[in-house]
Amino acid sequence: MSTADQLLADAPLGAAVAALAERNRHHLEQMTDAEREDALRHWHDLAVAVLTAAGAALGVDDAVEGDAQGRAVIVLEDVILEDAGEAQVAVHASFFPQLEDRGGEVLVTPAQAAALELLEAMTPEDEEGV
Repeated sequence: MSTADQLLADAPLGAAVAALAERNRHHLEQMTDAEREDALRHWHDLAVAVLTAAGAALGVDDAVEGDAQGRAVIVLEDVILEDAGEAQVAVHASFFPQLEDRGGEVLVTPAQAAALELLEAMTPEDEEGV
């Protein structure tokens, strides 16, 4: 069985993006280069979210029926911007169950609350509220 870290390695992540590109090949062929780059970036982010959720589920015993265990996974990924030639860090976050907004108040589990606090602490002040 794969570990969560193995799922986010280059090969599985590349395979997931390639599968999405193949699945959407007819759309991809009609796109401009810029649109294609945006689509591949979006599919990469989608693949990270799916593989992160799958990795978080590995080795987790099934919760007792009705006992919803919360999960939050934060992935930090090095990204090289081709046009700028500089490295940045992409941040991906996945939550299970999904965060639920109830009239301006978000229902979260303790793990999700801790992850949200970490994400907020990582956000530069000039990007908050964007």
